[in-house]
Amino acid sequence: MKFIVAFISLSLILLFAGACGGGGGDGAETTSPSPTGGGGNGDGTETTSPPPTGGGGNGDGSETTAPPSTDGKIVFASDRDGGKSEIYIMEADGSQQTRLTNNTFTDSNAVLSPDGSRIAFDRVVSFGNADVYVMDVDGSNEAAIADSPVADQSPTWSPDGNQIAFQSERDGAFEIFVMESDGSNPTRLTTNTSNDYWPDWSPDGSKIAFHSFRDDNGEIYVMGADGSNQTRLTNNTALDYQVSWSLDGSRLLYASNRDGNNEIYVMDAVGGDQINLTNNDAFDGEPAWSPDDSKIAFSRVADGSREIYVMGSDGSNVVRLTFSSGHDAYAHWGRSQ
Repeated sequence: MKFIVAFISLSLILLFAGACGGGGGDGAETTSPSPTGGGGNGDGTETTSPPPTGGGGNGDGSETTAPPSTDGKIVFASDRDGGKSEIYIMEADGSQQTRLTNNTFTDSNAVLSPDGSRIAFDRVVSFGNADVYVMDVDGSNEAAIADSPVADQSPTWSPDGNQIAFQSERDGAFEIFVMESDGSNPTRLTTNTSNDYWPDWSPDGSKIAFHSFRDDNGEIYVMGADGSNQTRLTNNTALDYQVSWSLDGSRLLYASNRDGNNEIYVMDAVGGDQINLTNNDAFDGEPAWSPDDSKIAFSRVADGSREIYVMGSDGSNVVRLTFSSGHDAYAHWGRSQ
């Protein structure tokens, strides 16, 4: 299990290296019914050329070059400048790609704060040891807020920006924790012998979605923001992971290989109406909603590297945003200041 978690939680290390108990406080767990359906310049700046035609991704194998929404900013990880992952930011149309971090470590899993002023991310400082950092949206004022001697990763902001949920193996297995945005008062929310990770907060702050191997298979779960009422939403023999909650609270994006290939899916907030949005031969993952829920950012393996794409919320109008010589992945779409 440690190997599986290392592959998923630290997948940027593998990607950039060459490829791409459960329950609430009483230990009880509720299971929902199974649904039936399915590169930067020397100064850190970079401007990409307009997307070329061709490619695949609108269901029929076509790809549009129409400009996506220009609302908000997209943060992402890329190894385009030297073979190690750094945090970048760009406009929602793919312009003004700018490197924010520049160090000897591996930075990934960046998320913009609700007001767009700060970024939380994780930094792998040594094998098996990752810390959660925050910085201003321009890359200044970096500070480590979770720096245990093991792996603290995958931060996500609460809707009011006052707290951060994250995954940590400080107590053995990976579990979901929450802390204040300055790193104080870390509190463990899940307690089991398996691994729980990649949390994402509901827009009203009352729930946290995550995925877990507690049922010997990666599935999507949801729980109260205090760790109560842990409920399984997906139930199949494949891997369901990388969950993202819509701003209106009604839908969840996630990645799954249930159809034999990694695709982007959407379902309602209680696990129903599970729909494959990408449905192609490419490897698609890491979905994230736009601030108005009208579009989805995600990564796709194209031309031998992973790049950032945008599509409509129904899977239509796929547009490629990055064309770097390295791998671009783990996009998060947030509001501008």
